[in-house]
Amino acid sequence: MARFLLIHGSCHGAWCWRDVIPALNALGHEAQAIDLPSHGDDPTPATDVTLDLYANAILDALENETIVVGHSMAGFPISRAAELDPAKFARLVYLCAYVPWPGLGLADQRRKAPYQPLAEAFRVAPDRVTMGFDPDMALEKFYHDCPQSLEFALQNLCPQPILPQETPAELGTNYASVPRSYITCDDDRAIPPEFQREMAADIAAADRHSLPSSHSPFFSMPKQLAQLLDQIAQHTP
Repeated sequence: MARFLLIHGSCHGAWCWRDVIPALNALGHEAQAIDLPSHGDDPTPATDVTLDLYANAILDALENETIVVGHSMAGFPISRAAELDPAKFARLVYLCAYVPWPGLGLADQRRKAPYQPLAEAFRVAPDRVTMGFDPDMALEKFYHDCPQSLEFALQNLCPQPILPQETPAELGTNYASVPRSYITCDDDRAIPPEFQREMAADIAAADRHSLPSSHSPFFSMPKQLAQLLDQIAQHTP
């Protein structure tokens, strides 16, 4: 039995893992999802959110060694949290997520991709504190293989604080000491799959996996995702 902590991506919350948690439980694992600050039911004002605030919220949710799964944007805060306290991590799992590159915030790193499928969907608030996505493009960009979840997602999507996405993740030997896995989503229309593979290039080949999913495997194939996480857990000391 392993312990999993599931961390959502931009504009999402713990709610997006609703189908994965019972699937992991059915395989004998303990699983928990949290709302990052200013997401879901968390009341933190968006103006107060930083990358380290995200990272510390993750650490606060950890007890003993845990496999921490980060989706999309969450690749940055899970990496930073591992740098701050690696002893709490059994493994980092990047689920179609950003693996931080030195000196780059997520927004700058995203621009290194070979093309920008989300650019047309971005909507920045007038005060430039938060951003979101055009809801009319949500099905096309995030949920094209799980349309039955679109209404649920649209009811729960929230503004995304911009500052954490403009902040480089300062990483060092603590982060490097934590085992890592990557799951590419091969039908992703938000983060190009080839860019995901580029970000995963430094991860051992045996720890690189893939799913034939959109950017939202927690909705499109939760059981298959849970089974893959179960396999990863079996190879985690």
